[in-house]
Amino acid sequence: MTLTQSHIDRASLQRKVIRTLVATQVLGGVGMASGIAVGALLAEEISGTEALAGVGTTSQVLGSALITIPVARVIASRGRRMGQSLGLGVAFVGAALVITAAVAGSFPLFLVGMFLFGGGTTANNQARYAAADLALPAHRGRDLSIVVWATTIGSVAGPNLIGPGVSAARLVGIPDLAGSFIFSLAGFFLAWFVVNRLLRPDPLLTARALEATAHEERAQRHTAGLAEGTTSGPAPTAPNHDGSMRRGFSVIRANTHALRAVLVMGLGHLVMVAVMVMTPIHMKHGHAGLEVIGFVISIHILGMYVLSPVVGTAVDRWGGRPVAMLGGVILTLSAVLAALSDAGWSALLLVALFLLGVGWSCTLVSGSTLLTGAVETEERPASQGLADVFMGLAGAGGGAVAGVVVGSLGYAWLAGASALVGLVILAIAAALQRTRPRAV
Repeated sequence: MTLTQSHIDRASLQRKVIRTLVATQVLGGVGMASGIAVGALLAEEISGTEALAGVGTTSQVLGSALITIPVARVIASRGRRMGQSLGLGVAFVGAALVITAAVAGSFPLFLVGMFLFGGGTTANNQARYAAADLALPAHRGRDLSIVVWATTIGSVAGPNLIGPGVSAARLVGIPDLAGSFIFSLAGFFLAWFVVNRLLRPDPLLTARALEATAHEERAQRHTAGLAEGTTSGPAPTAPNHDGSMRRGFSVIRANTHALRAVLVMGLGHLVMVAVMVMTPIHMKHGHAGLEVIGFVISIHILGMYVLSPVVGTAVDRWGGRPVAMLGGVILTLSAVLAALSDAGWSALLLVALFLLGVGWSCTLVSGSTLLTGAVETEERPASQGLADVFMGLAGAGGGAVAGVVVGSLGYAWLAGASALVGLVILAIAAALQRTRPRAV
C-alpha cells in the first residue's frame, strides 16, 4: 500500500468514526441530560431536605470520575469500542436504580444509582478522544469538537423532556421526577447499540497498528544501519499499552504542557458543575416552575456544545493557549453575571448560564486537544483517563462544596468564588507554551 493510499484509507475511516461518534453522542446526550436536569430536585424530594439537593449530582460526577479508571484500562487493552460500551452499560444500570430508588424512597439507593449513572458522562467524555485517534494534527481540534458538538442535540432535548417525563411517570405509576430517567434508559441503550455495531474497526487500535508499522520500519532501518556501521545507540522500544492511572500520572507529571492542559480542563469543569448544579435550587427559591428550570438548563447545555466546532477551528488555527485563556475569561464573566442575578427567572441568569457553557467548551476542547498533542499514542489512554478522573473529582468537589456554600452563604457567594477560579484558569492558560503537536 502506498503512502498516498494509506492516507486516503485513514481519512475515509476517520469520517466513518466521526459519523458513528456523532450518533452515539446524540443518543447518550439525551440519556445524560434527561437525568441531570432533575437530579438535584429528585435528591431533595427523596431526602426531604434542600441541604442534600446537590449530593445526587455530586455522586454522579464522582461516579463519572471513578468509572473512568476501569474504562481507561479497557480502552488501553481492548480499544475504544469496548470502553465506550462499558461506560454506557453501567449508566443504563444506574438509571434503572435511580427509578427504583424513587419508587422505594431510598436515598442511599438513589446515590448508588446516580454514581453508576455517571458512566454515561465517562462514555461521552471519552468519545472526544476517540475522535482524535486518527485525526491529522491540523484537524485534531476540529474533529474532536465536532463530536463534542453532537452532544448538543440530545443534551438540549433532554431537559425539555421533563414535562413528557412526568406524563410517562404517571403512565407507569412512578414518581413524577423519575419519569425523566425513562428517557435516560432509552438513550443509553440506543447509544450502546450504535457503538457496538458501527465503531469498527476501532480507531485507537487502528492508530496503534499504523504506529506499529512505523515502529517496525524504524527498527529495520536501525538494524540495517548497525550492519552498515552508520547507526549507533539503542533500538526503538516497543510501545507500552498500559492504561493504569499510575502510568497516566507519571506521563503527566513529567510533561508540564500536558499537566497545564489537564488543569485547564479540570478547573473549567469545577466552575461549570458548581454553578450549574445549584442553579435549579436558586431558581426554585424564586418560585420558578419545572418547565422554566428545564429551559434554563437546556440553554446552559446549548452553550456547552453548540459553539464547539467554532472553538475547535480556533484551536487548530491559533492554538490551544489563546482559546484556553478565553475560556477562563468567559467563565469569570458568567460567574459574575450569575452572582448578580435574582432568584427565579431572569434574562441575566439565562445569559450567565449560556456563557458558563461556552467557557466550559473553550477549556474542554482546548485542553483536550493540547493534551492529545502533547503525549505519544500509546500514552493517550492512561493520560486521557487520568485527565477525566481529575475533571470528575474536581466537578464532584465543586458540586459538594456548592451545596454547603449556597446553604450557608447563598448563591451569589458561590458564583463569586467560581469567578475567582476562572481567573486561575486564565493564569494557567497564559503560562502554556506553544508546542508542535505530535503527528500520530
